[in-house]
Amino acid sequence: MSDPHQPEIDVKYVAHLARMHLSDDEAEVFQEQLEHILEHVRQLSDLDVSGVEPTAHAVPVHNVFREDAVDASLPHEQAMDNAPQSRQGLFVVPRILE
Repeated sequence: MSDPHQPEIDVKYVAHLARMHLSDDEAEVFQEQLEHILEHVRQLSDLDVSGVEPTAHAVPVHNVFREDAVDASLPHEQAMDNAPQSRQGLFVVPRILE
């Protein structure tokens, strides 16, 4: 029951683009499933949403982080105690670029 104004999506072509191999049976099943999904999406376009404000989330999202607060930091000597290697008071890390 597809809309003649909507382009058809070919599952085999999309699978080829995704470098996936689908058997003919798999492609047929996925094609039917995709058509059902697209039919539901098309039904959404019939809804009047003129009074609905766009949102990023279905429920309100609140920041759960605490306020930044300045606090005493770890003393340098204590931080360097955990360093596997150090030189001139700095951490020595392996090179990752040649």
